[in-house]
Amino acid sequence: MNDAMTLRGSCLCGAVTLSVEAERQNVAACHCQMCRTWGGGPLLAMESVGRATLEGEDQVSIYASSDWAERGFCRHCGTHLFYRLKTGEHYAVPVGLVDSGEAWTFDSQIFIDEKPAWYHFGNATQDLTGQQVFEAFQAGEE
Repeated sequence: MNDAMTLRGSCLCGAVTLSVEAERQNVAACHCQMCRTWGGGPLLAMESVGRATLEGEDQVSIYASSDWAERGFCRHCGTHLFYRLKTGEHYAVPVGLVDSGEAWTFDSQIFIDEKPAWYHFGNATQDLTGQQVFEAFQAGEE
């Protein structure tokens, strides 16, 4: 269950296909206000993506959602394709894009301090506040 794998998927209309190399079969939830606004709920994404390759990249629109990150989506059907840091190789890819029945492990939640009280996941997860997430990324840059 912890073996690296290559997964493939596409947007709803098929204009963009992607191939991702995942180091683990883990899924994380992001509860930040921006992710919830972007998708109508928490972003459930693969966080251990080592590399993402897009075909149909000319069909991808990029939104610079902050000074440090950007979000990509299909310009035709609007499918969310990725969240990525502007520096480095960190990608978060929505798990629904590549899910073919893998034995996913839901193991972490970030921006837990921004999660609304009206929903709750029952899994035992590692929970990080927004501040803890920023501190973890800053420590990784040093």
